[in-house]
Amino acid sequence: MADPAAGVRRCRRSHVVDVHHDLFRYTLRYAQPRLGRWFKNGPAGLEAYSASDGLRRLNRMCGLVGVLDPNRRRAPAHGAIVRAMADRLAHRGPDDAAVWTDPEVGLALGFRRLAIIDLSPTGRQPTESACGNYVMIFNGEIYNYRTLRDELSRAGRIAWRGHSDSEVLLAAIARWGFVPALTRLDGMFAIVVWDKRARRLWLARDRIGEKPLYYGFVGGTFVFGSELKALAAHPNWSGELDRGALGLFLRHAYIPAPWSAYLGVRKLGPGQYLSVSATGELAPCASFWSATEHAALAAQAPFGGDLAMAADALQILIDDAVALRITADVPVGAFLSGGIDSSTVAAAMQHVSPGSVRTFTVGFPDADYDETPHAGSVARHLGTDHTTFEVSDAECRGVLLRLPEIYDEPFADASQIPTILLCRLTRTQVKVSLSGDGGDELFGGYSRYADAVAAWARTSRAPKFLRAEARRAAALLTGQNGRLPRRLRKLAERWGHEDAVSLYRDYVSRWRAGDGLSPGLPQPTREADAPSITAMPSLEQSFMLLDTVTYLPDDLLVKIDRASMAVGLEVRAPLLDPRIAEFAWSLPPELAIKGGAKLVLREVLRRRVPRALVDRPKQGFEPPIGRWLRQGLRDWADDLLSPGRLRRHGFVAGEVVAARWSEHRSGRRNWSYPLWNVLMLEAWLEQLEMVPVAMNAAPRPVCAGQ
Repeated sequence: MADPAAGVRRCRRSHVVDVHHDLFRYTLRYAQPRLGRWFKNGPAGLEAYSASDGLRRLNRMCGLVGVLDPNRRRAPAHGAIVRAMADRLAHRGPDDAAVWTDPEVGLALGFRRLAIIDLSPTGRQPTESACGNYVMIFNGEIYNYRTLRDELSRAGRIAWRGHSDSEVLLAAIARWGFVPALTRLDGMFAIVVWDKRARRLWLARDRIGEKPLYYGFVGGTFVFGSELKALAAHPNWSGELDRGALGLFLRHAYIPAPWSAYLGVRKLGPGQYLSVSATGELAPCASFWSATEHAALAAQAPFGGDLAMAADALQILIDDAVALRITADVPVGAFLSGGIDSSTVAAAMQHVSPGSVRTFTVGFPDADYDETPHAGSVARHLGTDHTTFEVSDAECRGVLLRLPEIYDEPFADASQIPTILLCRLTRTQVKVSLSGDGGDELFGGYSRYADAVAAWARTSRAPKFLRAEARRAAALLTGQNGRLPRRLRKLAERWGHEDAVSLYRDYVSRWRAGDGLSPGLPQPTREADAPSITAMPSLEQSFMLLDTVTYLPDDLLVKIDRASMAVGLEVRAPLLDPRIAEFAWSLPPELAIKGGAKLVLREVLRRRVPRALVDRPKQGFEPPIGRWLRQGLRDWADDLLSPGRLRRHGFVAGEVVAARWSEHRSGRRNWSYPLWNVLMLEAWLEQLEMVPVAMNAAPRPVCAGQ
């Protein structure tokens, strides 16, 4: 039997570092022959696959949970404990539930199932390998499982019991080892595997971070699960808050990996794995795939064709990625906002689908925020079976009360409200929906990329000693919120950046250190803020990559996962196919960003949708938060932002919040997004009904690798 960790060093080059060459091999095989000369061949990585692989036996969009108690103090009760924890995830898997236990080692694995395909008993989890050595729970989908199944069958005779991807995954782990098997997978997944012989538990998360996985120690017991609410159901849960993580939240509107809102609990990062022994020894976290490494390597083997050729290649990749994600035994649809990303996915879906495609849009009464006319125009041209959901301000406000429950920790992306409503209404007609997530980060859809580059061009011309003086001046003005001091501080901050990454970090921050909002909250250093992220051909592409490894997994994918799973809807994101990501990273600056936002992606869409429907200004999927706070939500906000409440919780400076709230209410300034961060924190604290930990509490590391 293969050692689960065997081959890590051997596989690192062939399967991890050079996997980006697989997209070139794929394009050489499927694109028109004239494209082939524009791609460079390279070492073999993941096997290329196509839509013929299908998804005929995928059913894993569910919730997982478990405990490993090294002291086995509650061994007889572990099954009941994990069952109660799994019940907290019933919304993720309303169709089935099961628990597997091994009292001798203090282990229990729980699973909640949302049945999409293969409803037979062979698809149930937890499941054991044919060799009997491995037990697995698995949330997600493995898109290339048929290719892996064929490879495993050629390598040795296997008596397959069914046709599920989980059986193939377990066989792959038994054959190649845990980590080498991960490097061969393409899909979205959170995986937990118990190795009986090695007496070791393994955890892993997909490359981009589509599926969540939390872990940590609770009273000496190792716990893990798809959502924090499941971990909070453990009898030893204390729920001590991590003030450093909350400081990061107030700045970014989300808590980035590896932190969570609670001390001792962490998020496994995208492309990461870890293991823990039966005695409770936690090995350092490691990566089986790194977006920054793959982006740098893809940039070193740049695409050499023109715009038309790039669009040819990208169209093939998108069509295949969509085809892989539309097979199911339940109805499948697509979100359609009328923007570039969702329209491209819907157009590809209509192109590869044998029947009519169902598309869904949610609209607002406020015309400035309503995309339904654009979505309707695209849907009519494509000929989709289109449904528009009109939601009222009252319906949107009604979602507010559920936000802390749905997201488990503070989360302040205001589009969470329309996203929840869109998922809820879409679920009334289909059980699976495709989305356009990832298009902005991979193809340069945000204007802030060019804006930040222009700002750095000005700042970087200033001598270093002047920038150092500007930083000192900004520090002296911290927390001063009068009109003149605030303007002077912003000017000093603008000229005080040490590098381009720190400047961009301020661009994507809701609150900055100089605002004086939370002087008592430490902010841990984020690994993704390291200057090494700037190793791309252009600074814009570096910022795009920075968003791909931070904002995309920690904000956008968290938003869609919790919103969709809250109503039992599975969402698949074709643009996050690793071949598409690596193709985007291979584009030279003139195709990636210099020629305009989403240049290649727009060209793909223009082939299926009239130019007039493609070339329009970008419109974000945002509700009118500013107006709501001045009108329908004013009393709610007044209550949450009251000085007494803020003083009682002790996380933010009440005078700073009061000044901005006063300016916003009067209409003098629009502080809707910074205030939304504070409101989401206070609403979450209110639900906890707890007193925060002492002001000097600092975050404690859980794993040597994080």
